[in-house]
Amino acid sequence: MILIAKPTKDVSKSQILVEKNSEKIETEKLNSSVWLERKTFRIALIGTFTALSIVLGYLMAYIPNLEVFTMMIFLSGFIMNKKEGAIIGLLSASIFTFFNPLGPSPPPLFIYQLIHYSLTGILGGLTKDFLRNKQYFKPTEDLYIFRIMLLFGFLGAIITFIFDILSTLFGGFVVSITIEYFIATYLFGIVFTTIHLIGNILIFVFLLPGLIQLIMKLID
Repeated sequence: MILIAKPTKDVSKSQILVEKNSEKIETEKLNSSVWLERKTFRIALIGTFTALSIVLGYLMAYIPNLEVFTMMIFLSGFIMNKKEGAIIGLLSASIFTFFNPLGPSPPPLFIYQLIHYSLTGILGGLTKDFLRNKQYFKPTEDLYIFRIMLLFGFLGAIITFIFDILSTLFGGFVVSITIEYFIATYLFGIVFTTIHLIGNILIFVFLLPGLIQLIMKLID
């Protein structure tokens, strides 16, 4: 009589771990780029993202409360990483805000904008880190899936809402620091901030995934 040994639970567990590690490695390969490992290319990409953010910011400066400046900085951090995203956000905001065709921002607002857009670039990098090992995250194939679009829309809403609240607050420091003035100013511009909020949500939901796919295919 021939006895057939049954696999132990430990063997089964080890096989499952090996399979999961293999899937993780394959996912990381799909979400990596040889070009982004080159220092010279990364420097060039920092310059490109900064220039595009500023140029697009100027082109849309006279369109009330519609902009792609925020999305471009978030995109730069997403494509590169948190450090480069912060640098691009700082450089872009410094140049665009100081040489704004509508006039430079007052010091409190100017400083806040530099911090805000630097953090926006960092958030782009953090979002990429969050999605990196997710099986549904396939940047060179299709990002127009519900959970990713929902995440981008939520982040676009949060970034825009915080910016509008705090920019009103810091901008108001030049005139008055009373809470009554802040509330009155914010309510007076509620229509414009609502347009800004809805516009950025739509841009993050429908434009951002396509740009990520396009850039990831180009640098793959």
